[in-house]
Amino acid sequence: MLARLQRMLRHRWLDEADARRAIPPELAQRLAQRVAASEQRHTGEVRIYVEAGLPMGYLWRDSTPRERAIAMFGKLGVWDTEHNNGVLIYLLLAEHAIEIVADRGLARHVDQAQWQDVVEHMRQAFRDGRFEDGLTQALAEVSALLVQHFPAAPGAANPDELPNAPLLG
Repeated sequence: MLARLQRMLRHRWLDEADARRAIPPELAQRLAQRVAASEQRHTGEVRIYVEAGLPMGYLWRDSTPRERAIAMFGKLGVWDTEHNNGVLIYLLLAEHAIEIVADRGLARHVDQAQWQDVVEHMRQAFRDGRFEDGLTQALAEVSALLVQHFPAAPGAANPDELPNAPLLG
């Protein structure tokens, strides 16, 4: 019971201002440009969502960061891409949690160990205080997987289906 109360307090202590401090406007702009450049090379869509703390309903149900990431994957429409190859990079600041959710088109080509490697590289960069480097490296690794399995065909239409800017919550 005490651990649950401590978790609730930790999540309520942080707010969207904390997410904005983690991803200031200049960094958000650079990340959006990197996502846009990445998406020129493959047919996938990449979203980055940084959330300070879980909503109270998730805390009452004792939900995991993974459950929230999957919910946001749906809410942000990452699942609704033409080739079913969207990827959500989800960060939960209150728990230092990192989740990657890939749509079924890409998930059938990439095993869990590969996603875990991306997460571990991010986690190490974050521990070293290199937040931008961690996100940039994760984006590069996700992009490489998308290029490998869903390369953009030269001259073919490749619409930008989702916004490129990171979302902060």
